[in-house]
Amino acid sequence: MSNETGSDKFTAINEIARRRGFFWQSYEIYGGVGGFVTYGPLGAKLKQNIERKIRELFVNKLGILEIESSVIAPRKVFEASGHVNHFKEPMIECSKCNKRFRADHLLQEYTKISATETEKMSLEEIKQAIEKNAITCPECGGIFNPPKQFLTMFETTIGPYSAATGYGRPEAAQGIFVEFSRLYKMAREKLPFGVIQIGHALRNEISPRQGLMRLREFTIADLEFFFDPEMPCCHLLKDVESETLTLVLSEKRAKGSEEAISVTVKEALEQKIVSSEWQVFFMAIAKKLLTEIGVPPENQRFIEKLPWEKAHYATQCFDQEVYVDRWGWVEVSGHAYRTDYDLASHMKASGADLCVYKEYETPVEQKQVVLKPVMAKMGPAFKAEATKVADLLLKASAEEVATSLEKNGYYMVENYRILPNHVDFSCQETVVRGKRFIPHVVEPSFGSDRLVYVTLEYAYHVKDDRVLMSFPRTIAPTQIGVYPLVSKDGLVEKAEEMHKLLVNEGFTAEFDETGSIGRRYARADEAGVPLGITIDYDTMSDGTVTIRNRDSWQQVRSPIKDLPELLQKYFKGKIHFEDLGTLLQVK
Repeated sequence: MSNETGSDKFTAINEIARRRGFFWQSYEIYGGVGGFVTYGPLGAKLKQNIERKIRELFVNKLGILEIESSVIAPRKVFEASGHVNHFKEPMIECSKCNKRFRADHLLQEYTKISATETEKMSLEEIKQAIEKNAITCPECGGIFNPPKQFLTMFETTIGPYSAATGYGRPEAAQGIFVEFSRLYKMAREKLPFGVIQIGHALRNEISPRQGLMRLREFTIADLEFFFDPEMPCCHLLKDVESETLTLVLSEKRAKGSEEAISVTVKEALEQKIVSSEWQVFFMAIAKKLLTEIGVPPENQRFIEKLPWEKAHYATQCFDQEVYVDRWGWVEVSGHAYRTDYDLASHMKASGADLCVYKEYETPVEQKQVVLKPVMAKMGPAFKAEATKVADLLLKASAEEVATSLEKNGYYMVENYRILPNHVDFSCQETVVRGKRFIPHVVEPSFGSDRLVYVTLEYAYHVKDDRVLMSFPRTIAPTQIGVYPLVSKDGLVEKAEEMHKLLVNEGFTAEFDETGSIGRRYARADEAGVPLGITIDYDTMSDGTVTIRNRDSWQQVRSPIKDLPELLQKYFKGKIHFEDLGTLLQVK
């Protein structure tokens, strides 16, 4: 079987995707809108099956909780998370036709400047590089205006009030963080635990031109895994510690090299290459996911983000990349160690307590600084608000207040200035039975649409000038095609009966009686249907059918009565095609 297409594979896949109903650009009757796609019947099912595979590996097997939250959130959520300040990209506008483009992408496309280099360039450096390389508008050849930063979040108003600003979420993670307290209770107040959300997200991309790889509306699967930073061990590590990962490390990348190393999960931790056991565990599971949707391990790698490439919330981040025909290595998932950044940010911005309590096995005796507001002094200073200020002080850290008073001569609580004569301190011997702390988080995050594209690319093959979409049997949109050999002598009715039997058994099956049997096989191969069942004259006499394999074109003969059980085993990967029946000689 050949992988050669004779043309650009991206173009070929997009053509077959439109023709066979995997996906196409949305709003075509109005000229189309970049960055939006519509999934057809085959594409919608394929995407659902890939997401089902994510749920199978993460939700079902690991016991991860799943939620679904709103796509729109108030501005203050994304102010607290840092997105309003950090979710920006360099944009450049043509002075002639006013078309706008991602300035860094233009530099990568028309020069030898890499993404690593453009990531750390200032707007002035981008401007100079555009001028130095004489890059003009790809649409009309016009000269560009100076670049500027563009906030890539969709802004809206919530309700009729223009001051009630909201944003379409650019990720699903914040919907988990803001609900942490409730979710912690649902996890029986035990760490570690994880929560996943699979749903739509919005990013107002400046100039998306990569099909499913860069969309303005897309589906993301964000998993936030919460754990005690003092107890960071992953109890599931033994299941993956011998798994080999291909890594490109930031130290090498900083020197201009993308030379990869291969290490086991155990070695990655022993050599302190990956900082968190849970992070590297999820990287191993991500490799398994990509392998199961058809990407061979040798075409997968994890590339460590350089300091200026990392998201504002990450201390260490690896992108899982897959090699594709047109663009080389592309990101399909991100694996970030977010520490306590998000929970601490929302705690500070909202005033909500997002800490958890951990009881010590053995109580600890400690000397503790105790703060007492001096109301005789605070009353004249704060008048009617004195009680409120005293309550705020009692919630503050006594050590923090004492340190600030000693260093600065005052302490600020909200907008109130506390002076040394406003408080008294004493030292008490206390028995501490536990502590409150903010959990740390590791996050694997997958782009469903990108997973769909790489699945399509790795499924795409050409055999004897015929296109085959060789989807793994566990994610194929349609599992079985049912075909009467000819449309007479009761074969159609028998085939319809066979189709009904399979559907009732829970299989996704299609019935096709149009055209020659060879043409029907070809259509099924192009749609990625793993098995074809043909009803012929022998079926009418002995109750057997012919089963055809999409990839090898081999055929076996099998009794109808045995099919439901055999097919269930086959689509669960428990038996091979040859186990479905007696192998036939095909001329």
